[in-house]
Amino acid sequence: MSNTIIDTNFNFPGQKNVYKGKVREVYHLENDILVMIATDRLSAFDVVMPKGIPYKGQILNQIATKMMADTSDIVPNWLMATPDPNVAVGHACEPFKVEMVIRGYLSGHAAREYKLGKRELCGVAMPEGMKENDKFPEPIITPATKAEMGDHDEDISREDILKKGIVSEADYLVLEQYTKALFQRGTEIAAKRGLILVDTKYEFGKTNEGKIVLIDEIHTPDSSRFFYTEGYAERQEKGEAQKQLSKEFVRQWLISNDFQGLPGQTVPEMSDDYITTVSDRYIELYENITGETFVKGDISAIQDRIENNVLEYLNSLEK
Repeated sequence: MSNTIIDTNFNFPGQKNVYKGKVREVYHLENDILVMIATDRLSAFDVVMPKGIPYKGQILNQIATKMMADTSDIVPNWLMATPDPNVAVGHACEPFKVEMVIRGYLSGHAAREYKLGKRELCGVAMPEGMKENDKFPEPIITPATKAEMGDHDEDISREDILKKGIVSEADYLVLEQYTKALFQRGTEIAAKRGLILVDTKYEFGKTNEGKIVLIDEIHTPDSSRFFYTEGYAERQEKGEAQKQLSKEFVRQWLISNDFQGLPGQTVPEMSDDYITTVSDRYIELYENITGETFVKGDISAIQDRIENNVLEYLNSLEK
């Protein structure tokens, strides 16, 4: 497991600062260029696990860049190039401090809240009489405040976002419009793969020119939940768990080992065999979501590979 990216410490030409999130590390260069490196860190319940997952960063980066290309006609994004399997380079933006979570089905966090008797999430009503994994009459947007590394994201209502001035009303209307459009396109893409896009989150930023663009990841197993279309209705009818593509399997493993990121809880030990299983699952997710065979990058000297590929691309910009 030594050939995983847990941390990076590059010094690229014109580098101004580095931001390290839960999974991605963002190098801010001169000329408003960002180099975003998808590490192999695994985050669940807003806690970063102590061991990396081989190829996870490559998988997330390649799904996200493919999905950005597939949605760029409806929503502009920050991306310029992907010079390395784990790297995306794009335009610097000022991120909005909210994550736009959109849910088409009563699953995950929404289902857990529903089971506690709550019928409202982020100020949005959820109908009575629903079962876990039932489809909502219409997708609902349930925003979350953006957390720093290691902190918990928190649910927040549209009203509170506007009242606290976190996002202006004019900008928020654009975020809502883009979120709905992306979810609709993501639903269509998933349907072609025999999948249901259950819920997902989108993050946005504003360029120096004041343009709102999609940033970060999109429709990856870390940011989204997918069900298999085949057998969905039958499983719902029987009250069975849905077969899904997401990192929910990691969350369930953690829950079964008495960990949900709560104070006083200890992250359970992940054996090498279990980590290999997680890596294999991520590869399966990639192939199902994209419809393409996953090609493993060379990880014999992964840090050198990334540095060389990024430097080569940056040099090409100067020519």
